[in-house]
Amino acid sequence: MLKVVVLVSVFFAAVFADDSDNEIDSRSVDLSYLGSAIFGTPKESSGKKVEEWTENSPFNPEELGEYAEGDILFPEQGRNGLVSKATRWKDGVVPYEISPYYSANDKQIIKKAMEIYHKYTCIKFRERKSSDSDYIAIVNGNTGCWSSVGKVKGRQEVNLQSPYCTTKVGTPMHELMHALGFVHEQNRWERDDFVSIAWQNIKRGHEGNFKKAEKGSTDGYGVKYDYRSVMHYSPTAFTVNGQATIIPKDSSKNLKMGQRDGFSRGDIIKINTMYGCPNKPPGDDPDAIAGAGPGGNGSGGGGLLSFLFQIVN
Repeated sequence: MLKVVVLVSVFFAAVFADDSDNEIDSRSVDLSYLGSAIFGTPKESSGKKVEEWTENSPFNPEELGEYAEGDILFPEQGRNGLVSKATRWKDGVVPYEISPYYSANDKQIIKKAMEIYHKYTCIKFRERKSSDSDYIAIVNGNTGCWSSVGKVKGRQEVNLQSPYCTTKVGTPMHELMHALGFVHEQNRWERDDFVSIAWQNIKRGHEGNFKKAEKGSTDGYGVKYDYRSVMHYSPTAFTVNGQATIIPKDSSKNLKMGQRDGFSRGDIIKINTMYGCPNKPPGDDPDAIAGAGPGGNGSGGGGLLSFLFQIVN
């Protein structure tokens, strides 16, 4: 039996990637714990499940997909192109195109997500030029919310099914963070020190979505386990009975898990550290949400942390 082993750096690349055009990160993320489950084709059955989602649902639409961990999907043809080194977007610049099959409101939400990246990080999303061979294509397929992880050679899709994946700005932010090279927070190797997984409450066949990464295979960039991360799933993700599947060991953190209002302070630190741009300070409040609407923290921070970031830069 052929064993598929997937080794990626902080990012994932398809075969024949030209390292001269990309930046290699020496710290690696090993997605082999997901095995071949990361490969496949978009499923309309996932789209139908997403159609049952409402803004008042206790979980997020990306938690409904029939993909690895709910929303991680690499193109099937990538099976024949695994490499041990993967790449990040050079200089943090991500060319993109948006499908015309979105409403004006949908496009506004997607653009707002990008603007939040621009405000708090050095990532720059810009419209694709004819000379851009590597880019993300944001599409509106009836297959749910999903993305591959990191930069993939050529055209790589980020699917945001409207209106379910474009209702909260945090959902496109979540999928774009995958495209930048980040995985889910609740799958960190040390997660059992912070949360308990209620296996008895998980839908049969979805247990694999809660596999942990191996120790040393991922890099938290100095950020401890972040309940408030936009990459963390909700307490009832993949539940079979409505009961919690992810239970924080500190009960005060329960309401913070699975938020899709914007970046946590930790998200900003990780992105800016990964891409080498510490000149974007995240602020002093560990519970602040950057990019949220009224009541959210949109100041970008200040005080001692900002000062230290400026010194480093």
